[in-house]
Amino acid sequence: MAFDFEPSIILETAPQLLGGMKLTLIITLGGLLVGLLLGVVTGLANTSRSRFLRGIAILYIEAIRGTPLIVQVMFLYFGLPLALGMRIPPDVAGVIAIGVNSGAYIAEIVRGAIQSIDKGQTEAGRSTGLTQAQTMLYIIWPQAFRRMIPPLTNQCIISLKDTSLLVVIGVGELTRQGQEIIAVNFRAFEVWLTVAIFYLAMTLSISAVLRYYERKLMIGRRAVPASPSDPQM
Repeated sequence: MAFDFEPSIILETAPQLLGGMKLTLIITLGGLLVGLLLGVVTGLANTSRSRFLRGIAILYIEAIRGTPLIVQVMFLYFGLPLALGMRIPPDVAGVIAIGVNSGAYIAEIVRGAIQSIDKGQTEAGRSTGLTQAQTMLYIIWPQAFRRMIPPLTNQCIISLKDTSLLVVIGVGELTRQGQEIIAVNFRAFEVWLTVAIFYLAMTLSISAVLRYYERKLMIGRRAVPASPSDPQM
């Protein structure tokens, strides 16, 4: 039996897939906001002088990086509610899972970026009378943030694609919508091709937006004239 490709299936399924894509973007954005907060706090804790804070940060990072995301999703949605005696809605569980998972990787991005800044920058800031916190905020963090953008872009794309794993708890994101359509029309080739195109469109858009802001930051940096007292000199 010859395979019969039907382009019309792509147009017919696009509206339903767009609904799934919208939910995918919402979960990705919500998860990344949670992950960014967790990542920055944990990354800073991992660079602190306190052994206790570093210990907590390392425990969180290694626990998350050492277990598959799908196991974390299943534990959060099926396991944790049994211990807490409450049910977590699938969409909320998805946002939390993406946030907690991405936070561990963002924490390492933050730590690596901060530690990549020459220690002389900190010494220069402290010598001008700035506190440790002020030195971090005004001198170290702006430089480190520019270095974080490329790996953060990569993490955004990974988190977006990871939302497809939420299909195991019934979240109606893009992959789930594709499965439901195939269960009705049995046109797996056209539907999965369309799903792949939608994912590609989202990842390329994220890359383009973050590269644009990266260029703006670099241009803004060059536009500021350096002075002899600048710690970056």
